Amino acid sequence: MEAINENAKVPKIIIHEQIAVNDLTLKTQILFMKPRQFIFVSISVLILLSCTNHKSIDGIYRYYWGKRNGCAIWIVDGYKVRHNVYNSFLYGGNEQRYPFNPKGEIWIDNALSCEEFEMTLIHELNERHLMAKFGWTYLKAHDSSLQLEVKTRRFYDDICRKHEASLHKVGVTDHDNIKEIKDIPDSIQLQNIYRLPVGVRNGISIWIVDGYLVRKNIFPDFGFSGNDLSCHFIPKKEIWIDGQISCEETEYSIGVEMIERQEMVKGKAYSDAYEDAVTENTLLRDKMSLLIQQHPPLFLPDTITREAGIIDKNEK
Repeated sequence: MEAINENAKVPKIIIHEQIAVNDLTLKTQILFMKPRQFIFVSISVLILLSCTNHKSIDGIYRYYWGKRNGCAIWIVDGYKVRHNVYNSFLYGGNEQRYPFNPKGEIWIDNALSCEEFEMTLIHELNERHLMAKFGWTYLKAHDSSLQLEVKTRRFYDDICRKHEASLHKVGVTDHDNIKEIKDIPDSIQLQNIYRLPVGVRNGISIWIVDGYLVRKNIFPDFGFSGNDLSCHFIPKKEIWIDGQISCEETEYSIGVEMIERQEMVKGKAYSDAYEDAVTENTLLRDKMSLLIQQHPPLFLPDTITREAGIIDKNEK
């Protein structure tokens, strides 16, 4: 997705199977090579790289989200893409529009808020499908995907309003029974807080919420995420994620809240449960860094954008 010229008009790291297997196989082969074989392979790789004028770009990949519709979903460093690849890159991309975007991958800009992640993802998947299946122009596929976004936003908004209507009043304190806004009632009805349902994991409902309104009207110290055991204003068996955080941080935040809540259920104090969760989260970040290192390097093609789709006979 990108700026359009008006005149022209759901805490688990899912391993990218193909990347992980290929890299592991290569490492295994190298381990069992004889010295002369290793030198030959190294020279071959150097010759292969020297025969191309395509520029290699590092540091693009930030988080592997998983797969949807057969595509690997990667959150990428939008700044680096704009600075080193294509300065009009916005929101996300796919290989039909951007030849530099590897085939089978959907890119999501890490500058996006977590609230916009799902909308951008369905946009890019739909845009890619229409261009690959029917050979649609980019503008036609883009406009169709915008309309899909509108329908999806309205659908999720309806879900959120119905959910709020079904809830009883909630308290306004945290786990220490601290009430930070003194001039509000001790219990309130939640209104316009919910923004997007993420899903249910281990029986816990995860929601993206309007963090600004939470801090303004309920609890000023709401720090980007929370769960029902750490915050009394969060309904039973729910986790809230502030819609303003980067989509790159969403799964890490969910992971912290899931672990923290799990430890509090066991009887741990909030502070101890939080420290355990943060420590575990650091390990998840380390694993993601290792996974990113396994991804093949990104080489820039001669053509950066494509105005019409290339029909793929394998597209369903």
